[in-house]
Amino acid sequence: MNTTNSKPSASFWAISIIALLWNLMGVNQYILMAYKSESVRAGLSAEKLALIDATPVWSTAAFAIAVFAGALGCIVLLLRKKLANTLFLVSFLGIIIQNIDAFMRFKISEFTGAEITFTLLIPLIGILLIWYSKKCISKGWLK
Repeated sequence: MNTTNSKPSASFWAISIIALLWNLMGVNQYILMAYKSESVRAGLSAEKLALIDATPVWSTAAFAIAVFAGALGCIVLLLRKKLANTLFLVSFLGIIIQNIDAFMRFKISEFTGAEITFTLLIPLIGILLIWYSKKCISKGWLK
């Protein structure tokens, strides 16, 4: 472990804050979906609404775990604690479980471009946050 440079770079703070904002958007999306916000429901077809209304409890729980563990992981990252890596791993597990449900219930061919982009981007960012937090630990930035 490199402990000679235990002060994080400016990019650490920028990445951590951007990651927190990203995860807070996920928390907002979870709250809108969990409470079936009219703003979300208004933009969906009747077929998609039926599929969302039929979302199993375990998938909704995985969504909650993914976004809240990710947001908490970013806060802990900003506090420079190694626990961030564990929280990012938990978040990623939630992402995978939720995606399993989505791929079982939805037809990929019916996804819009934005839906496909986010379906791929969300796990990718989850992996990047795991990798980045490990890198920060190895640099001695997280204790």
